[in-house]
Amino acid sequence: MSIAAAQKKGFGAFIWDYLTTVDHKKIAHLYLVGGGFFFLLGGLEAMFIRIQLIKPENDFLSAGLYNEMITMHGTTMIFLAAMPLLIGLMNAIMPLQIGARDVAFPFLNSLGFWLFMFGGILLNCSWFLGGAPDAGWTSYTPLSTQSPGHGVDFYVLGLQISGAGTLMGGINFLVTIVTMRAPGMTYMRMPLFTWTTFVTSVLILFAFPALTVGLFLLMFDRMFGSAFFDVALGGNAVIWQHLFWIFGHPEVYILILPAFGVFSDILSTFSKKRLFGYTAMVFATILIAFLGFMVWAHHMFTVGLGPVANAIFAIATMAIAVPTGIKIFNWLATMWGGSITINSAMLWSLAFIPSFTIGGMTGVMLASAVADYQYHDTYFVVAHFHYVIVGGVVFGILAALHYWWPKLFGKILNEAMGKWAFWLFFIGFHLTFFIQHFLGLMGMPRRYWVFLEDQGLDTGNLVSTIGALLMGLGGLIFVINIIYTAFKGENASGDPWDGRTLEWAIPSPPPFYNFKQTPLVRGLDPLWIEKTEGKGEMTGAEPIGDIHMPDGSILPFIMSIGFFIAGFGFIYQTDQKAWLLAVFAGMGIALLCMLIRSLKDYHGYHITKEELEREAD
Repeated sequence: MSIAAAQKKGFGAFIWDYLTTVDHKKIAHLYLVGGGFFFLLGGLEAMFIRIQLIKPENDFLSAGLYNEMITMHGTTMIFLAAMPLLIGLMNAIMPLQIGARDVAFPFLNSLGFWLFMFGGILLNCSWFLGGAPDAGWTSYTPLSTQSPGHGVDFYVLGLQISGAGTLMGGINFLVTIVTMRAPGMTYMRMPLFTWTTFVTSVLILFAFPALTVGLFLLMFDRMFGSAFFDVALGGNAVIWQHLFWIFGHPEVYILILPAFGVFSDILSTFSKKRLFGYTAMVFATILIAFLGFMVWAHHMFTVGLGPVANAIFAIATMAIAVPTGIKIFNWLATMWGGSITINSAMLWSLAFIPSFTIGGMTGVMLASAVADYQYHDTYFVVAHFHYVIVGGVVFGILAALHYWWPKLFGKILNEAMGKWAFWLFFIGFHLTFFIQHFLGLMGMPRRYWVFLEDQGLDTGNLVSTIGALLMGLGGLIFVINIIYTAFKGENASGDPWDGRTLEWAIPSPPPFYNFKQTPLVRGLDPLWIEKTEGKGEMTGAEPIGDIHMPDGSILPFIMSIGFFIAGFGFIYQTDQKAWLLAVFAGMGIALLCMLIRSLKDYHGYHITKEELEREAD
């Protein structure tokens, strides 16, 4: 439902529509709003961190609050901002790129979003209920098992609920791509963004269970007196690190691979050229994902695993540079000799290449086990990580939003504001994090609350904080651009960028059934083929017929509220009333919703051929 339609039907109908929707495009809107909110929250937490470090021995934040701030910043940005924003983009675009009318499991898609949202809300309730988690975003044991209060309990339950939603999303995307591609859309004709969605979903499927297991063990240690990580009782604290990083390193590729797909599509479109080395790009994506599971212990070089283990993981880590390098050179070759258009989406894509290359180069430096003893737990690692995640993932999200905003909302983002936001954020980003490499080499440890006056770290930290303020200003202009565009933005045609892939073959925003006729795909870049060789529009694979659509449902929303209530019960399980609330109220609501879903028939409804033809007239 558009904003105009909502005004006609009333705001209540608009809200109800989004609470009950199973349409992948509306769920994408929900993910973008939810992820955007948490991105702003995580950015605010980052600003508090940088203000605390603007000068030596600052007392802007107390030591305990600083620990909570760094923990929540990292956790929020990774789990509640970057991932949901990317899943929102996948939801919006991937089904359109393969010629599908929806995802394979629309109900599960809605449930995945609401679980993510309520998991994130539960985690952030900790701020108001005795203190946020304070053991770092990696929550290393025994620090996390011994952390007082309920902060880490909120971390455990919030991420369990949110992670279940992400796992559902990964399974859903996998089944959608395998089973719902349009006729002629073979695997080697899929756009790179769809390919990276596919490979990312495989990573989610195999990586998230490790985190789930680790969180369950941590939950039992903290809440039920077990001793999985208690060395004094025969446990092993290092096992948490293995479980976390077996998830945590593939998580980096869960974040960066969709961004790679975004850049591939954007650079190809605005260079007016087919992506150079398409097949090599596909196999490089698969190889990166495969190697991503082979390198987790490079986060643990200083733990004491021994020289053999360290050497094996160092070699595997360096090997990932090869398929990543293939991608960098292929993007450059795509632009070589092309008819290049420079706009906001293209600026973010061009800025990504040198920024991410710096992050990759410092990654290879960290992959050297002997050198890592110097770099480990210093600001050098902070700089490397942010060059990869901000210079890769955040730039990718912002590029994607500028590129696909017309398709999502039917409006084109203001270019002047887009460029202002880009230059402020880009300059601020390099000011913030480039200097941190040198702060790290000078010995500044990460996660420290204060630094002293005579350590030579004053100027670097001041420059870094000024850069963070510029990034914040760039982000604020982007938010203003969104608000301005909603009310005064230019209406977009179905194909404002002269695109190459199927999503540009239908109106902007798309009708709720996506394609009136299932398209017939005749090659890579199918819309471009029809423009240059065909009749200028997509050929249908079949005559226009009735379209079956799924029913909306409030059950995913209510089920997620049940798990949310149950989460509070588990956190406060030492109180018998809270425990009963969790088991009987929270889990009861969730299980009742599952029972209703299982027993009630959902037949959906049909849009008739006559309705479609009337709409065309």
